[in-house]
Amino acid sequence: MNHADLASCLQSNRITRRQVLWMLGASALSGCATSPVGGGSILVGMSEDEEKAVDQKVAPQQFSQDLGAVQDEAINQYLSDVGRRLDAKVHRPQMPYSYRVLNANYVNAYTFPGGAMGVTRGILVDLDDEAELAALLGHELGHVNARHAAQRQGQAMVTQAAMTGVNIIGTAAGFGGLTDLGTQLGASVLLSSYSRDNEREADALGQEYMVRAGYPASGMVGLQQLLVEQQKESPGMLQTMFSTHPMSSERRDSAKQLAESKYATSNKRDAGRERFMDNTASLRRIKPTIDACQKGEVAMAAKEYGKAEERFRTALKATPHDYAANVLMAKCLSEQDKDAQALEYAQTATRVYPQEAQAHKLVGVLALGQKDPGMAFEHLDRYDRQLPGDAGVTFLKGISLEGMGKRPEAAKQYAAYLQRTQQGKAAEYSISRLKSWGYLK
Repeated sequence: MNHADLASCLQSNRITRRQVLWMLGASALSGCATSPVGGGSILVGMSEDEEKAVDQKVAPQQFSQDLGAVQDEAINQYLSDVGRRLDAKVHRPQMPYSYRVLNANYVNAYTFPGGAMGVTRGILVDLDDEAELAALLGHELGHVNARHAAQRQGQAMVTQAAMTGVNIIGTAAGFGGLTDLGTQLGASVLLSSYSRDNEREADALGQEYMVRAGYPASGMVGLQQLLVEQQKESPGMLQTMFSTHPMSSERRDSAKQLAESKYATSNKRDAGRERFMDNTASLRRIKPTIDACQKGEVAMAAKEYGKAEERFRTALKATPHDYAANVLMAKCLSEQDKDAQALEYAQTATRVYPQEAQAHKLVGVLALGQKDPGMAFEHLDRYDRQLPGDAGVTFLKGISLEGMGKRPEAAKQYAAYLQRTQQGKAAEYSISRLKSWGYLK
């Protein structure tokens, strides 16, 4: 990319789609302790304070990539209530556990090292009762309490995850084939590649915690059976779940053996089906929307964009103001070079859920492509206020301001970007502009 050409296009407000794609690509940067569970010695790369710090820095980015917590206070409160019932019984009750249901449609749940947990709406609508939900949360609590993330990669992993979480700009596969990390960031960087031994330990701990909390151990068997069946029926929809949590019938059988032996007396307890159904009714009512979005995302991954668009239209016909469906439709249309239409859906998403950051970033990027740097800056700035620290957004704010003819303000953004990194194409462009404007020699 010729820096002078881009600068000229910004001045004349004639930025091309190719240049938008370039900007997106340029701004995407790429010890021993005692086990709190068993008491033995484990090798960890993070202190407990560092585990908490990772959650504070990276978890908000990932939860936003997964389109934020659902806009239903009651269901988030219900999840938190079940979580608190469990985390009172764990080995590390001092950790700052938190729970939210995410707008993501894929089937998964994940927890950061300090206990910040997300459960996707895609898995919640497939559970049968509160005991299965307790098993799901218990498994994730098992990872935190056994310090699996800290053991696995330590500080090097934390650094990589923080950089990725802060700096990723390509939120949509629709932008020049950039990978959609919205549903994979936490999985691929912080939460992936748990060993089978890690998974077995998390299963065993989760089953122990749920029994301690008053649930029947059979809930873990039901959860594992559900996942085994879904893996066979719809593997594409479960790809992320099984990349982060390797599944096998052996894990189900182990849970069943424990439920029938060690925890046999617990199985007389109420599984909480009626309570679960009552508290998740609002989400289960839009299950057809969630299913359509799942199928659309699978089609998107296969680059079957026409089929994906059809699925998202089905979802939006059923639930016109669904935040996730509007964001996904915007991404799908952008992939098909229908950026003007894509922008309309992205703007709808910002109106539906103004407090969630991803749609603002999406509007910002699409507005640049539609030669509206003023709109781009407005939404990128809103993203920046909601999720501060994203270097890629800082760079794009500079691009927007330059397109608006606001050279001093753009220079500040480019300088701020260079304080974060001086490597890569975005840094090269920033340096070239600051030099040409006399801010650098």
